[in-house]
Amino acid sequence: MARSKRSIDWGFPRWRGYEAGREAQSVRLCDRVGCEESGDCPAPKSPNSNERWYFCQTHAAEYNKGWDYFAGLSAEEAAARAADEQRDNAGFRESAHYGWTGSGDGSRSRDEINALDLLDLEYDVDFATIKKAWRAKAKEVHPDVKPGDDEAAKEFHKLQLAYEVLRAAEERRQWAGPTAR
Repeated sequence: MARSKRSIDWGFPRWRGYEAGREAQSVRLCDRVGCEESGDCPAPKSPNSNERWYFCQTHAAEYNKGWDYFAGLSAEEAAARAADEQRDNAGFRESAHYGWTGSGDGSRSRDEINALDLLDLEYDVDFATIKKAWRAKAKEVHPDVKPGDDEAAKEFHKLQLAYEVLRAAEERRQWAGPTAR
């Protein structure tokens, strides 16, 4: 009688990953005709339907680009649905203390973007550039330079607020956590 061979992953350490098995893995293909990628991104077939398409990431992005979540709803129904979604999904919103990443990767808040727009700056600038632009604009409309000009005073106040928003955001990004004692 033929003697059975040992597998290569007997004992310890295993020579193959624990998730690896010998059986065939089932892969769901993308529902787009002719696509051979795995379809792991579900997308609804129609609004308010439980049926789903399963697309690859490329085709899911293409499908969702033209998707209208509020199709067929009146303005009041769309506003109610938007309010419900915002209320239900508020727990998934990114918290402010996760703003540790650098600029240019979607880490800017709406207030920061408005402040950068006021200073006529791109969204991925460093803080030294922000400070330089703020000083240049503030010197033009400072109340000491233009005394008695209410419009200049309002513009200076806006610039001050924009700088404070950006300075606070920069401090949050630079925060390294509590110091060890």
